[in-house]
Amino acid sequence: MSKTVNSSEFRKMVTNGARMLELNRAEIDARNVFPVPDGDTGTNMSLTLQSAVREMNACSSNRFQEICDAVSKGALKGARGNSGVISSQIFRGICSVVRDTKDAFDTKTFAKAMEAGSKIAYGAVSIPKEGTILTVVRLMAESAPKLAGKHKDFVPFLTALIEVGDEALAKTPELMPVLKKAGVVDSGGMGLMTILRGFLSALSGEEADLADIPAEASEVKKDDDVFGDNADIINLDLGEIEFAYCTEFFVINLKKMTTLADIDKLKEKLMNIGDSVICIGDLELIKVHVHTNTPGVALTYALELGELDRIKIENMLEENRAIRAKLEAEKKEMGMLSICAGKGLEEIFKDLMCDRVIEGGQTMNPSAQDIADAVQKINAANVFVFPNNSNVILAAEQAKGLVTNRTIHVIPTKNVPQGFAAALAFNPEASVPENKTNMTHAIDNVASGQVTYAVRETTMNGFKLKEGDIIGLNNKRILAKGDNIAETTCKLVKALKNDDHGMITLYYGEGVKEEEAEELAGKLSEQYPDCDVDFHFGGQPVYYYMVSLE
Repeated sequence: MSKTVNSSEFRKMVTNGARMLELNRAEIDARNVFPVPDGDTGTNMSLTLQSAVREMNACSSNRFQEICDAVSKGALKGARGNSGVISSQIFRGICSVVRDTKDAFDTKTFAKAMEAGSKIAYGAVSIPKEGTILTVVRLMAESAPKLAGKHKDFVPFLTALIEVGDEALAKTPELMPVLKKAGVVDSGGMGLMTILRGFLSALSGEEADLADIPAEASEVKKDDDVFGDNADIINLDLGEIEFAYCTEFFVINLKKMTTLADIDKLKEKLMNIGDSVICIGDLELIKVHVHTNTPGVALTYALELGELDRIKIENMLEENRAIRAKLEAEKKEMGMLSICAGKGLEEIFKDLMCDRVIEGGQTMNPSAQDIADAVQKINAANVFVFPNNSNVILAAEQAKGLVTNRTIHVIPTKNVPQGFAAALAFNPEASVPENKTNMTHAIDNVASGQVTYAVRETTMNGFKLKEGDIIGLNNKRILAKGDNIAETTCKLVKALKNDDHGMITLYYGEGVKEEEAEELAGKLSEQYPDCDVDFHFGGQPVYYYMVSLE
């Protein structure tokens, strides 16, 4: 047994925690409160941890400080969904204590790390809810010091800590009635306990049976080319260009004494004075490319091998100044970024003048880094972000810390119809505070719901459901149940509608035909002659219809 953990063992703990999480990802996803086919807690937490592992593996140092900083950074960059963001904060807290370790840490230090993890995770959520992953980490953190005093060896210490966590997890249904009604424990807490089991197995020599984590496992699809902008250079700082001159040439008529080994030596010399080095060829012709601050030195090195031909030296600083000047002249005060899944929904947001739309929603939450990257590609000083999903809002807030030269304003849209309302409220002539106020008020006037199917048998919100039932729900409750999609959608509209609503809009998803949506819109027009009824192609997965009432 081990009484201390060194940096190499800590690496194994983090890696094995991520592996164990990936092994159990599908099972954790299935613990979703609503019995709908979009549970994603396990996926979000797994992708968050995988990002931490990738950043850690890229760290060449074996000092705790550098390793812990890499884990914290990677977890934040990859944080997806509420569970992923909270997990990243737990790791941030753990690493804030462990990073001060010189050679190895003991169980008392890890107990302090758990306390820090709990404290920082709670601080990341504006209104912490008990009966969640927060409760599980808090109860473990409260017990950790006493357990560390009792157990000096890590294996019995972690075993005892996991017992406390399992008991806390089992109690989550009692603390959160919605879990009890659904007959499940908290999925985020389950994910955390899976990570802790990964820690234990790493130290007990029983590593999770899973292939190495892929470089980009199940990442959210990027759409860098959708808008055809200069996104790669839009934020390039002149100070970041370390080597100013792009230098290209050929070496011809090589000297008789030149050997293939000399070509390799030339490449090594060029690498010492610059980067982006290409030095390929044979004793007939050599092609050279290098970014350097001393192009004359590069040419002098090459002259030792033969004659120079087709020399081209470009000042990248001057090119960048011109690009920056153009972009600065075109920079606007405000821009908009929306997050959604479905080609039709994406096109509507573009029609509403959103600068960028990135793919995301249930089962495919974008990370904080994904959101930050998209914001960086909008040439505006202030960017309004529409998460359009309650599980994306926290990641959008975390993205603020990853953006340096933009100000992010998160409009807390919980669904796509609210996002449309917010975008419609945008006025380029108004100030940033005015737009923020108008957008926030606009989303309050939207009632919305979704129609999908039940993935398991359960009783919830007064409905006895069996697998395959068509159900209608809003962000909080199941409101309707039926045998077919159209019938259930009508019931959902009836449950959502009040006398103030004068507009009903249907967004039909993938798998629903246009003529079916048109027929349903006709039925609703007959039922509600005082309302305008419209329908649009959304193309969203999972949900047959999204419904908006205004």
